[in-house]
Amino acid sequence: MRIALIAHDKKKDEMIQFAIENEAYLVAHDLCATGTTGKLINISTNLNVYCYKSGPLGGDQEIGAQVANGYIDLVIFFRDPLTSQPHEPDISALLRLCDVYEIPLATNISTAKMIIRKGDYSC
Repeated sequence: MRIALIAHDKKKDEMIQFAIENEAYLVAHDLCATGTTGKLINISTNLNVYCYKSGPLGGDQEIGAQVANGYIDLVIFFRDPLTSQPHEPDISALLRLCDVYEIPLATNISTAKMIIRKGDYSC
């Protein structure tokens, strides 16, 4: 399964902790992420994460294109709902694509944990 990992700035520590706690599960999957999030996960774990561009520089759009082309099976996107994002249209487009293509989307740690506990999700 190919999993995309994304986290807004104020959620990056939470994503790193999530990756550390779930490394045994995540290691069995192909991982990709937006730039900074992916780099931080690569540094903090033994996981191999392919990094797209940073979200504000087009990384959300790159991952959205992968969703639209059938290359992403799950998106874990720890969003910061209390901070305005300059690239909000890109974020909305990615979320919409997950809905259009019925890709499971976790936008908070509780949902991500539930998906991980459930095991592999395949459409």
